[in-house]
Amino acid sequence: MRRPKPLPPPISGVPFALESALRNGVSERRTRASDLWIPSRGIRVPRDIEPGLLDCCRTLAEVTPNGVISHLTAARIHGFYLPARLQHGPFDVARPAGQDSPRRNDVRGHELALDPADVVVCDGVPATSKLRTLLDIAPVLTVDELVAIADQLVSEHHRSFGRQIHPWVPMDELRAYVAKHSGSRGVRKLRAALDLARVGSDSARETMLRLIIVRSPLPDFEHNVEIRDAAGRGKVGPDLANEKYRTCAEYDGLHHFTAAQQAKDHDRDYITRSLGWHQVLINNEDIRAGEQVVVTKIARALKLGGWPDPQNLAGRSMGGLLNTRKDFD
Repeated sequence: MRRPKPLPPPISGVPFALESALRNGVSERRTRASDLWIPSRGIRVPRDIEPGLLDCCRTLAEVTPNGVISHLTAARIHGFYLPARLQHGPFDVARPAGQDSPRRNDVRGHELALDPADVVVCDGVPATSKLRTLLDIAPVLTVDELVAIADQLVSEHHRSFGRQIHPWVPMDELRAYVAKHSGSRGVRKLRAALDLARVGSDSARETMLRLIIVRSPLPDFEHNVEIRDAAGRGKVGPDLANEKYRTCAEYDGLHHFTAAQQAKDHDRDYITRSLGWHQVLINNEDIRAGEQVVVTKIARALKLGGWPDPQNLAGRSMGGLLNTRKDFD
């Protein structure tokens, strides 16, 4: 069988619009060759590639006049902390209100009234802005899931040491945007999420850990606390800390299992203890085990720091819940 002629560089190895192929001198017959498949009208995809998200979205925007990538697909482009159930699915494409919403295979069409600032360009792909995307996906997320994304948007660190982190969106700007769209679907949940959002969380699991603490009888823990030495120099920036009882909580995710990160964590743990702080490490298995394990572990560390523990949370048993380890008194 005769092999199809190679495609020209602008459309080689990526999904492409049929009109783009014709503009680049590709014949209609070539666009019907066996090495291409047709996921939707006007679109071709080489059979030997696994197309990336941006490449697919770039082509969808090209074949959709006035089209903008929106909702959950825009959230994936922006890298939002989406729950697993929403990380896959049809592509969300929107057109201005008053125009027909896009209709094609594997596309969920929308009509949106967008201000100019609601649209940004991400590597050549027109998409709804981070603020607008959060507003649009609010109806399909829980309050806690919205808190995680709000925390992600506003996270910043300006410690006296280490890398400085600036927010995607300042907290006051996020609050003002939500207030401006008070009649939107899901905005009540979004307002509730903003009441729980805080500056300084670095992951969805870290946010979840904070929410468990907030909803428990434990004393308050805060982000962006520096553990300082006797000279007042910042040495450690824990995930969450209670300065009164010199207790901090660290969420150890998968990246903490690399050799390089474990070396850094060993130094962090040593310095934390040497400065008189009580540290508790929480991992995904602890969170999956439930509130009792997380709260009890933190309560025991707090008690070492002098917390009176009026409800005897530190005295609760974790037998059978702490992975396969036996409980301790």
